Amino acid sequence: MERLWGLFQRAQQLSPRSSQTVYQRVEGPRKGHLEEEEEDGEEGAETLAHFCPMELRGPEPLGSRPRQPNLIPWAAAGRRAAPYLVLTALLIFTGAFLLGYVAFRGSCQACGDSVLVVSEDVNYEPDLDFHQGRLYWSDLQAMFLQFLGEGRLEDTIRQTSLRERVAGSAGMAALTQDIRAALSRQKLDHVWTDTHYVGLQFPDPAHPNTLHWVDEAGKVGEQLPLEDPDVYCPYSAIGNVTGELVYAHYGRPEDLQDLRARGVDPVGRLLLVRVGVISFAQKVTNAQDFGAQGVLIYPEPADFSQDPPKPSLSSQQAVYGHVHLGTGDPYTPGFPSFNQTQFPPVASSGLPSIPAQPISADIASRLLRKLKGPVAPQEWQGSLLGSPYHLGPGPRLRLVVNNHRTSTPINNIFGCIEGRSEPDHYVVIGAQRDAWGPGAAKSAVGTAILLELVRTFSSMVSNGFRPRRSLLFISWDGGDFGSVGSTEWLEGYLSVLHLKAVVYVSLDNAVLGDDKFHAKTSPLLTSLIESVLKQVDSPNHSGQTLYEQVVFTNPSWDAEVIRPLPMDSSAYSFTAFVGVPAVEFSFMEARGLTLQWVYSARGDYIRAAEKLRQEIYSSEERDERLTRMYNVRIMRVEFYFLSQYVSPADSPFRHIFMGRGDHTLGALLDHLRLLRSNSSGTPGATSSTGFQESRFRRQLALLTWTLQGAANALSGDVWNIDNNF
Repeated sequence: MERLWGLFQRAQQLSPRSSQTVYQRVEGPRKGHLEEEEEDGEEGAETLAHFCPMELRGPEPLGSRPRQPNLIPWAAAGRRAAPYLVLTALLIFTGAFLLGYVAFRGSCQACGDSVLVVSEDVNYEPDLDFHQGRLYWSDLQAMFLQFLGEGRLEDTIRQTSLRERVAGSAGMAALTQDIRAALSRQKLDHVWTDTHYVGLQFPDPAHPNTLHWVDEAGKVGEQLPLEDPDVYCPYSAIGNVTGELVYAHYGRPEDLQDLRARGVDPVGRLLLVRVGVISFAQKVTNAQDFGAQGVLIYPEPADFSQDPPKPSLSSQQAVYGHVHLGTGDPYTPGFPSFNQTQFPPVASSGLPSIPAQPISADIASRLLRKLKGPVAPQEWQGSLLGSPYHLGPGPRLRLVVNNHRTSTPINNIFGCIEGRSEPDHYVVIGAQRDAWGPGAAKSAVGTAILLELVRTFSSMVSNGFRPRRSLLFISWDGGDFGSVGSTEWLEGYLSVLHLKAVVYVSLDNAVLGDDKFHAKTSPLLTSLIESVLKQVDSPNHSGQTLYEQVVFTNPSWDAEVIRPLPMDSSAYSFTAFVGVPAVEFSFMEARGLTLQWVYSARGDYIRAAEKLRQEIYSSEERDERLTRMYNVRIMRVEFYFLSQYVSPADSPFRHIFMGRGDHTLGALLDHLRLLRSNSSGTPGATSSTGFQESRFRRQLALLTWTLQGAANALSGDVWNIDNNF
């Protein structure tokens, strides 16, 4: 029992605490300042925006007051605070650059009135110096939060999320006008639009993409319905291919190597891969490198949230994703696409040479049922079938992709507040505006935060604030096609931006939850991010900063928070192409994983053991029948810990504490550490490079039910079982 307690106490450190901090305006002598208070459930609910991306109402013009819908909260109340905490983090981060925070710490007597200086004296109260050119950090925070509290963040998210926002569409043209008009109403020094004519790929309505069975004689048979003909992979190769089907997990190099090691060669075959872990472009590139003919990409239900309060994915819905392994217009690599300028015909080396097509989980289920060959590894299994997934090969399929390339105008929108002392140095903040479909998580939330920042800083300018360096706000177009808008702008103004852009902050994916804070960034900004974490309150841990929340579970804060810049982020091109430090802040969705059922089973086992001990000590020693029953139950304790849910042939050492295999508590804890350390898989594992939620859920179920069965068996007869599982 001591061993059991010790192992569970190690896991118990992961239990989340649900509380949060909100801000309330203070009237009286300290009017304009904000102070913390605990939210007690109902109160404060109106102070912070709470929105539900799954129940947003129809599109309305920006600036109009929408009708109040009956919203179901997106998740916990703490999530409502996340957008505002992102804005607070952005204030602290950009403030360091806007006011010369890094170079001018404390007051600078020689600078004169022409420079606004930031002091680290957080206890300083505003006085006459505030109006004479000197600004203290506490003043800036108070002013920012004062005007931020008057914003309409929720309204903008609601208005934007269901509007048509496909790059080049009529809906995007209307949204572009509305965003520019919203910027023009603010106190900005410059507002303008840049238009680029880029090559985008769209489905051909007259010749839709198709998928057919092919019989052994090579005759094309039944067509598999692609439920949504508008769902496609932009920049897929055009044409038709035929080949046997093979299941390849996420399509990573190690997955394809594992396939070969198990006797299934990808060469000349169609690969069925799952959405996630790596980008669509990486999946297709890997398949191409391993000699595959084409790729089908489906959303595995086991990888998506199935919890009732959270949005799930329809089994008839496919998922978009471009397959260009690069950024920008792939038909003008390295050159800006201005005014339909014609460059020598050249295509990006990142364009694939094989076709790719998204399919739904329903179609994937039909395909998986036809596969034969070796059983897929346990971590490759999903929830579509009642039986294990096989690797294949399976029947032959014919994939036809008829997407066509179109020269499409896209528009980036800019707003600028000129710096007082260094107007030719820019702090750039950008957000993607376009989206392939309705939703709020990426472009709608980012756009709303961008507009709220513009409005807040504009209000501050109206009240005497002027940054040291220029602040440049940008709404990007063409982001879902591979950061096309941002990359084309960088290609067109590279010489202007060289040594002038100080930092770039991306607002894309800023709020995906309220549980974990991640910063995808270039290494140069790591120390500054640490400072930000120490000054921003946690949205769900009352009385803690984000830094304290992180180090509570992992002393190496940077291993928990810092991530490399991914290619599909607009921040990537700023660093990799232009050499400008960049960062993308994100609050993530909790995974919905909990150890509560394990704790419940553990409690039942402890109660059963204690009950048995009491029964033994209070029983009559001469009662041979009872003594025999008690002895049998004690002798079988170790047997109860042999998992009956795994095969003795596959896992002969079935003991959940002393055995070997994925069903053991030790394996579960080792797997859970990958979630913290983001390290590669366990030694010797060739098919796992990190934490896999579907595998963890299965491990959790195996451990829980084995322990619960042991508790039930220890209780004795069925009428003696006393648990509340």
